Order: sequence, then structure tokens, then C-alpha cells
Amino acid sequence: MIRLENLTVSFGGVTALDALDVELTAPVVGLIGPNGAGKTTLLNVMSGFVTPRGGDVFLAGQRLTHLRPADRARLGLRRTFQQEQVVEELTVWENVQAIADHLADPRRGRAEIARAIGRVGLSGKERMPGAHLNLLERRLVELAKTLVGGPKAILLDEPGAGLDEIESRRLYTLLKDIPGELGAQMVVIDHDAEMISSFCEQTVVLDFGRLLACGPTKAVLNDEAVRRAYLGSASS
Repeated sequence: MIRLENLTVSFGGVTALDALDVELTAPVVGLIGPNGAGKTTLLNVMSGFVTPRGGDVFLAGQRLTHLRPADRARLGLRRTFQQEQVVEELTVWENVQAIADHLADPRRGRAEIARAIGRVGLSGKERMPGAHLNLLERRLVELAKTLVGGPKAILLDEPGAGLDEIESRRLYTLLKDIPGELGAQMVVIDHDAEMISSFCEQTVVLDFGRLLACGPTKAVLNDEAVRRAYLGSASS
């Protein structure tokens, strides 16, 4: 479970997150809002890449606010980025191993790498260089990197960006199984309201850095204020 207490982030004179206070309790949580709402900034704060002006981040009751990104990762917090971080000169195995070397028990490292690669459907492509992967395969490598070393929470920043409908559904089919298999909570940014509705049990809506709504996904997406701010229409 992730708890965000009174998070405030400012860039110059712009308040990107405004005293955000919310508890993420569902196995899969959607994070939505219009462009510039503060979604990626929130993931950056949670993962330690942006320092808040005030407030705290807790994972499973442990305060993370003072920790570096690497220390948060060792405690079980993982994330992907909008622009995937696959190293093209390394193979699929080596890309995942680069993370496992820092996070996984060395005695079980190879087994964890193989299991992560197999779980995302890339078995047989372990020796393929990153430069030869298509976009979906690159996204799957990024996902595999989040699965090693006992993740407790995985933050996904638009994991389906750039994928076609078939590829996106394949990716989300894989994602659906991870909380049950690993016991890891997921927080997902996505602009596809239909995907959020089918995938996330709880949804958080940000609007200009403020919490607009939080609750069961269906109720949130049917909220008139949310429809005006995010979906661009009022409920009938």
C-alpha cells in the first residue's frame, strides 16, 4: 500500500503537486488526468527523482521521502518511464541482469532473470540485442526489469504508449497477472479510459496538481467533474 501525505512540488512559480493527500489501496491503481495534471511528476516524487517541497511518501508503512531512488528500489519500489531505458548494445538478458545485479539475491539472480524474462513472454530472445527489438519487445524488457528482486510496488508511466491496439492488449494481459503472482501493487498512468476501466480497481484523478477524485474506477470515471476535466464531456 502506498500513502502520499500532503505532497507539494513546485517548479519555479508553478505548483505541480498541491498538498496531495491520498492512500492507494487497490492491487492496481489508475492515475489519470489531462496533460500537465502532475501525473509523471507524482511518479517521479514517489520513485525519488524529484524532491518535494513538502510532504511524505510511504510504502507499506515505511517512509521513503528521505531515500535515494536506488534505496527505494531495494525496498521494493520499481518504475518504468515514458521513454524506455533499454540499452541497445546489451542483450535482453544483459539489460535485465543490469538491474538484477543490484536488487536480486546473487544466489538466485540467474533464476530470477530467467523467470522475469519468461513471465513477459521473451523466452528464446535472451541473446537478442536491444537494438534489434521492436517497440513492444522493448516495453516487455522494461517490464521484466521491474520484476526481479521482489517488487512491492511497480509504477508504470504510460506503458502502452506508441503500441497498436493488439500490442497494447497483449501488454495489459501480462500486467493483469502480476499483482496476483508477485503480490506487487501497480500504479498505472494511461490516457485510455477504457483500458483504465477494465484494468484498475481504484483510480486517482489529478487536475493541475490537485486531487480531483479517488475511488473505485467505475464511480470515478462516471463522476461529472472528472468527465468535464478529463473526458471532455458532462454526464448525461
